[in-house]
Amino acid sequence: GELLSLKGINLQGGGLSAAALTPKDHDHIRFAAEIGTDFLGVSFVRNGADVETARMLLRAAGSEAHIIAKIERREAIDHIDEIIATADAIMVARGDLGVEIGDSELPGVQKRLIADARKANSVAITATQMMQSMVQNPQPTRAEVSDVANAVLDGTDAVMLSAETAVGRHPVRVVSAMSRICVAAERHHGTQVTGQRLEARFSRVDETIAMATMYTANRFDIAGILTLTESGSTPKWMSRIRSDIPIYAGTRWPETERRMALYRGVYPVSFDASSVPRGDVNRTAVEKLRSNGLVKDGDRIIITKGDFSGVGGGTNAMKIVEVGQVSGEIE
Repeated sequence: GELLSLKGINLQGGGLSAAALTPKDHDHIRFAAEIGTDFLGVSFVRNGADVETARMLLRAAGSEAHIIAKIERREAIDHIDEIIATADAIMVARGDLGVEIGDSELPGVQKRLIADARKANSVAITATQMMQSMVQNPQPTRAEVSDVANAVLDGTDAVMLSAETAVGRHPVRVVSAMSRICVAAERHHGTQVTGQRLEARFSRVDETIAMATMYTANRFDIAGILTLTESGSTPKWMSRIRSDIPIYAGTRWPETERRMALYRGVYPVSFDASSVPRGDVNRTAVEKLRSNGLVKDGDRIIITKGDFSGVGGGTNAMKIVEVGQVSGEIE
């Protein structure tokens, strides 16, 4: 085919030597830091070192943004464990990836990447041409409906639109259609409960509380989970376990709210536990959920929190309460 300047090149089978981060990318990273971005997507990542380089550039620019590693090269698949370990999330970017590995390999690789991310307690996003026909048409094809639903059934945390909303004729319709498909897929029994990590040994207290909470919630009459968090680590642990029980994550930090919105099954709630007398935290937080229509009197919910407000990763307690019967407690 014809080659044009400033156009990307893919090689089936991989092997291109181009660096993941160009001098122009360095400028873009500094700009992302200046505008206070929450997530930075790094394209054409090859290995964990590429992710670390991007993080170093972000930190040098004064940003704590989380990094999403876009899996678009065959080399990335060969180094996926180190990429997952160094990035905050991965994106299965199926356009360029499909060119490099071949379209017939793509569905299986997508499933493996999502599974690997969840197993490592990381986050997975599925993207590219999910509702492509809706760039022009007002309704998705049956194949597109199945594609989106299967990504949800695979365990993806999020699905992403690109051309459909960037240049498409029906941006609102396509978002509505994708949301409808995702919600319906999440009601499927296969997405609701998992035995993942039942045999695992844990190294962190907040992880232990998160796993105990999910084990209890999936086996008892629980309407919701309320986790009070600073950094968002506890709801992230929880969201790695499949469940149809909503996780309401209360935090005082807007940046934590925005980051938690990416986690599957997690609903961020603005709540400043440090502004409430210690003995009234549970009652006040539950009342906020009730007044917003998220829970109702008589519902059983699980509350998790730490002894000390303002300490990230300090969750060390869980408690089952009934909405409408939560009294002030001495702590």
